[in-house]
Amino acid sequence: MIAAGLITLAACNNKAEGQTVAVVNGEEITLSELNFELGLANVPPGTDKAAARSQVLQSLIDRRLLAIQAKQEGVDTTPDFVSRKRRSEDELLISMLSAQRFKSVALPSARDTDAFIASHPAMFANRQVWDLDQIQYQPPTNPAIQAEINKTRTFVDLLAVLQKNNITVARQKNRLDTAVVPAELFQKISALPAGEPFIVRVGDRAIASAIVGREPKPIVGDQARPVAAEVMRKEQGAKDMANRVTSLRKAAKIDYQKGFAPPAPKK
Repeated sequence: MIAAGLITLAACNNKAEGQTVAVVNGEEITLSELNFELGLANVPPGTDKAAARSQVLQSLIDRRLLAIQAKQEGVDTTPDFVSRKRRSEDELLISMLSAQRFKSVALPSARDTDAFIASHPAMFANRQVWDLDQIQYQPPTNPAIQAEINKTRTFVDLLAVLQKNNITVARQKNRLDTAVVPAELFQKISALPAGEPFIVRVGDRAIASAIVGREPKPIVGDQARPVAAEVMRKEQGAKDMANRVTSLRKAAKIDYQKGFAPPAPKK
């Protein structure tokens, strides 16, 4: 009880001075926190800085009040909160580690950059923005129906098969920048006859798309090189992180409860 009383007394003595811009029921809000929130707010140029700072601080205070209330109601002790907090902390640490290591990834040479540009035409010389007509649906479990879908060569035929088999569809329009399409997939899609749909799985859904318009958006010459270099650095950074995970796994001591260990590799 004495210790709890001392903690409460210390909290009451917190003052809004120095690096502390506000104290909310004994909890400090620091200048560093406020500046971080201001950075996330993307305050437009020309905005009154003092007014913007005040508004962001009030939002931060409201958030802190609700967080304190959540703790008082025991939310922070629930298994769901503990799991979510751990996941959020892990993801933040990994993101910051990745950003930190990315700084040390060397710029590729001019020769390697030009080779990358030449080998990724969908991202550079042949880059396009496609207008897509799309259908979303739940893939059938019946192999015979799936075989019918695979045989379709037009959007009209695909819709007919889905409707005949009472498969609910959601139709939509979309746009796709070919810069984000993997090179192998880009070649396959580009080789399709005009109007023939291509189907990709996204989670438990299937999305059928037909290209109804193509807008050329090439990135070439001096404009392409910095873009290519940035993409190459990101790919190298991701590869380095994957290699790091592999080496960490080899060095780690991991104990599993019976029944939770991964299956032994096949000989």
